[in-house]
Amino acid sequence: MLINKKILIEDLVENFPFSVNYLSAKGIKCIACGEPIWGTLEEACLEKSFESKEIQEFVNELNILAKNN
Repeated sequence: MLINKKILIEDLVENFPFSVNYLSAKGIKCIACGEPIWGTLEEACLEKSFESKEIQEFVNELNILAKNN
């Protein structure tokens, strides 16, 4: 697994650019004014009231996308 819930948003965006569109579609804005939001993927998800199960699903889906990109 390449991506986990503790990955920093700035690392996620830098290493996996496709994640910006994926997270945006889920209602998680990870770019503001051209700069990544600070914190972890988990923190960003929790701010939007996603539960642990949903966060793990996001991690799983992002890893599938990472393998295909």
